[in-house]
Amino acid sequence: MTTFVLAGGCFWCLDAVYRTLDGVLEVVSGYTGGHTVDPDYDDVCTGRTGYAEAVAVTFDPEKIPADVILDVFFTLHDPRQLNRQGADVGTQYRSAMFAADDDQAALFEAARERASEAWDGGVVTTIEPLSTWYDAEQYHQDFFAKNPGQGYCLAVALPKVNKIRKSYAKYVLAS
Repeated sequence: MTTFVLAGGCFWCLDAVYRTLDGVLEVVSGYTGGHTVDPDYDDVCTGRTGYAEAVAVTFDPEKIPADVILDVFFTLHDPRQLNRQGADVGTQYRSAMFAADDDQAALFEAARERASEAWDGGVVTTIEPLSTWYDAEQYHQDFFAKNPGQGYCLAVALPKVNKIRKSYAKYVLAS
């Protein structure tokens, strides 16, 4: 099993998308890349902690290749937006990949280069060393499935889920 820690805007969207993919065993929403101890959602939302909203995606590379996990990441958000995704603004919404080791950093760099070609350049996604991870509060875990009628889920998360279902149909879990 392999785990990638990825940040690309609100973690609700990343969580929702990755849970649809066959071979993804677990998705945990949380915070990483910051400088305070034991942050919570309110702290992170201030933008003063350095933390990003992120997901830890654990997957079976025999069922879904690492490159697919990373290409999905670059498909589901706009990696050209610095410290924001749509209306979500601040460093907590930055596009970042948190490498656990040199091998992951190399995979991430190759994916960022593929994304730069796909997005015609301008990709601002950072590759940062994985630092302390804090799980987000329980109500953030699997938020989309628990709150399908919530406004943000309908307006922002659902279109991303549908886009990935269409673009990566080969890897989507059977309904």
